[in-house]
Amino acid sequence: MKFILCLSLPLYALDQLTKKLVLRLISPLEARIIVPDFFSLVNVTNTGAAFGSFRGNNTFFVIISVVALVIVTVLLVRHSQPDLWRDLSLALLLAGILGNLTDRLLYGHVIDFLLFNLHIRFADPWPAFNVADSCISIAVVLFIIHSFRKQKSEG
Repeated sequence: MKFILCLSLPLYALDQLTKKLVLRLISPLEARIIVPDFFSLVNVTNTGAAFGSFRGNNTFFVIISVVALVIVTVLLVRHSQPDLWRDLSLALLLAGILGNLTDRLLYGHVIDFLLFNLHIRFADPWPAFNVADSCISIAVVLFIIHSFRKQKSEG
C-alpha cells in the first residue's frame, strides 16, 4: 500500500499543479506552441469523457468516478500479496481518477491541456488530454499486459 501511495500522490499532485498552471498562464482561446505542427499547450474544458464524448454529463461522470474510486480502493485493500503489475496499474488508476474527479468537483469539468498533432487522418489533432488521462491510459495498458502475463504463467 505504501508503494501505491508513493506513486499515486505525486502523480495526483503533478496533475493538479499542471492544471493550476494552465488556468493561470493560458487563456481558453490561446495555444502555446511548443513544437511547431506537433505539440501545443492549450486550455480546454471537457464536461464529457474520453475524446470529449458524452459532453454535458458532468454529474454522471462524478458518480462513475466515485464508483471507480470505491472499486479501486476495494481491490487495493482486498489483495494482501504484492503484485508489481497490478499495484502499478492501480496506483496510476487511483491518481488518474482522483485528478479528474477533483476537476469535476471544483470546476464542473475536466481541464485538458496537452495537444498533439499526430498527423493521423481521423485524429488531426489528437484530442487534448492531461496528466490524469495519461495515468488512466497507462493503467489500462498495464492491466492488459498483466492479464496476458498472468494467463501465460497459469497456462
